[in-house]
Amino acid sequence: MLNVFLGRKPSPQYRLVAPHNGELETITVHEQTSRIRPYVSGAVLRNIKFTQERYESFIALQDKLHQNLARQRTLVAIGTHDLDTLQGPFTYEALPPKEIEFIPLNQTKKMNGAELMGFYENDKHLGRYLHIIKDSPVYPVIYDSKRTVCSLPPIINGDHSKISTETRNVFIECTATDKTKVEIVINMVVAMFSQYTDEQFTVEPIKIISEHNHESRQVPDLTPRETQAEVSYINDCCGLSLSPEEICKFLKRMAYAANPSNTSKDLIDVHIPPTRADVLHQADIMEDVAIGYGFNNLPRSFPSKSGTVAQPLMVNKLTDIVRLEAAMAGWSEVMPLILCSHDEDFAWLNRKDDGNTAVKLANPKTAEYQVVRTSLLPGLLKTIRENKHHSVPIKIFEASDVAFKDMSLERKSRNERHFAAAWYGKSSGFEVVHGLMDRIMLMLKSAFITSEEGLEGKGVGDSSYWIEEVDDPTFFPGHAAAIHLKLGGREKVIGVFGILHPTVLENFELR
Repeated sequence: MLNVFLGRKPSPQYRLVAPHNGELETITVHEQTSRIRPYVSGAVLRNIKFTQERYESFIALQDKLHQNLARQRTLVAIGTHDLDTLQGPFTYEALPPKEIEFIPLNQTKKMNGAELMGFYENDKHLGRYLHIIKDSPVYPVIYDSKRTVCSLPPIINGDHSKISTETRNVFIECTATDKTKVEIVINMVVAMFSQYTDEQFTVEPIKIISEHNHESRQVPDLTPRETQAEVSYINDCCGLSLSPEEICKFLKRMAYAANPSNTSKDLIDVHIPPTRADVLHQADIMEDVAIGYGFNNLPRSFPSKSGTVAQPLMVNKLTDIVRLEAAMAGWSEVMPLILCSHDEDFAWLNRKDDGNTAVKLANPKTAEYQVVRTSLLPGLLKTIRENKHHSVPIKIFEASDVAFKDMSLERKSRNERHFAAAWYGKSSGFEVVHGLMDRIMLMLKSAFITSEEGLEGKGVGDSSYWIEEVDDPTFFPGHAAAIHLKLGGREKVIGVFGILHPTVLENFELR
């Protein structure tokens, strides 16, 4: 790639080439594999030439991919084999451990799956991967047509098909729990080592036959991904005034294929090579343009551009104002964790989960951290519970974010900045919380609307608020009020306050 950057060589053009007989190798996937590692991919590198350095680099690449992109082999496991020692077609199966027998890599004794687990239990290298499949009733295994074990992913390959510096044809298989990662990994391996084949940058594809989950396909897919980037965006970020043609020139130094778009003068059409799975946004393309141009060559300016003065977001500025007023009123700020249990967010507050409100963790490690909070109340009540041995009254507040599902957004969720306060003492404290609310609304220049004679508030413009009784299961019946705000001719309920229901207090051990 350094030669490409320096302009000495063109960018590699990866090609899929069928074998001379026209028959592709196949891997037939059995349905039982869906219980353990459902996805598989692969490829063949024909007529490759290994030196000792290339061979060691090939092994090192697999180790690096296993550690980072494959997440310690939990997402993807790579197996490489000397194709000349095997006979296709291949099958990918999931069998009970004791039914799988083979000689592991660099060993002389045949073992079954259960014996292999015991043999490698204290192995410094392989022992850390055993937990991935150890407790499963079935282990994944890849066979050739003669029932020779190629590998027991994600643990170890068979000794029968191990590669060496003399290997000329390499069969690569990848098993995975992540469909996207398995294709990224196989693309990286074949793209990086196809340069050592007799016909450079050629890869022999294979067929995956997986009818039970409709994943039958030909792999790998080395077609460059197509996207577009804005010329103005790249120039603004880099502080340059490059033409589309100049940007394309720098992208070609970074192994992209790029041309000015026919649809707009402000767009360039970019073809991302299969080795660049990290390119997700035009910001990544902009960064590569800057690298191609040379970071040291970028214009430097001070202080009009590089020496900017930061300023807070409006929502943060408003939060700080509210936070300061609450603290000056004698309330103590707390900062609980943003994650809580599902029960704390719903059942303990006498609320029902409709399934479309809370953002839930897919794999929570403990029952205490299951959802992203939709209310600040659980955190306040848990804080009081852990500090109720202190003298009363306890007056605490929090101004922070909560999260809600929002399927209309790309990220499927949204944050909202909320304020909450809780008073814990020997009486209900309703009037104390009401006073804090009035103080904050007064500070925000909202007039309180009341029907009592002789009382009237002065607001700014048409900003005003009032309270109305509300039936909220979190609060004691008849002792809760909703806060209504009228702003710009529009009315909205912005909050609620009241005396907590006895069952809520019981749930949080505050009775």
